[in-house]
Formats: sequence, structure tokens, C-alpha cells
Amino acid sequence: MKISRSLQALALSALVFCTGAQADERSDPGKREYMDRCAVCHGQSGKGDGGMIDILRVAPTDLTTLSRQNGGVFPFDRVYSVIDGRQAVKGHGSRDMPVWGKAYGSETVRAGEHYGDMPYTMEMYVRARILSLIDYLNRIQAR
Repeated sequence: MKISRSLQALALSALVFCTGAQADERSDPGKREYMDRCAVCHGQSGKGDGGMIDILRVAPTDLTTLSRQNGGVFPFDRVYSVIDGRQAVKGHGSRDMPVWGKAYGSETVRAGEHYGDMPYTMEMYVRARILSLIDYLNRIQAR
């Protein structure tokens, strides 16, 4: 799934606008996703120093250096495909990192519980969660 750069920018802008760009987890769905799903391995700071590091075969990636390792550009497409499960994580052998796209899609939580009476489908709900997480990862990049 190729997402155009303008659509990416629009989606990320909407997410930042909707969250008020606040760092508080209660009002920052991307940070909340990260802390709930990623911090256990990648650490609260995103530097790959989470609590599971001692039992993992391969050290988790320092997620704060994704842009630096990609010529100063945040690798949106690659990050999206890793999170939703379309791209395997190199060096992990079998898929050790959970595939959140599939996990989100199989949850029994109704999208309406999170968005009120708005006409969201489960696919839209999954995409919103992934985009929120990607927005947060983009915001924690080392400068």
C-alpha cells in the first residue's frame, strides 16, 4: 500500500491538530499506543532499552534514530509496513516483533466505543491507531 506524501502529511497534520500536539499520554493517542505496545521492548525513550531487552535474541532498534539512518527523512512507508506486518524486521529471523496491524484488526473493541457515533470501520480504526503511533515516532526523532 503506497500512501502519497500529501496524504501522509494531511493525516499526520490532522492527528497533531486533533491531539493538540500535547505530550500528555491521555491526550496523545500516539504516545499512548507507544507506551502500551512498544515501550516494553524499545524503552520509554525509544532508544531500545526496554525491560525485555535481556530476554530478546536481537536488541530492539533505537527508534529515535530512524530519520538519521534514512538521510534525515522519516521513513514513513517502511515504519508503516513494519507495524502493520507487511515488512519483516530484518535480523529477527522469524517475526519476533508483534504485528500490530493484525492485532488491532482482530480486537473485539468496536471503533464506535472510541469515536462515538461516527461511522468508522474497523479498518479505519486500525489505520488511525497506526498513524497515531507513527506520528509519535516521528516526533521523538533525534535532531
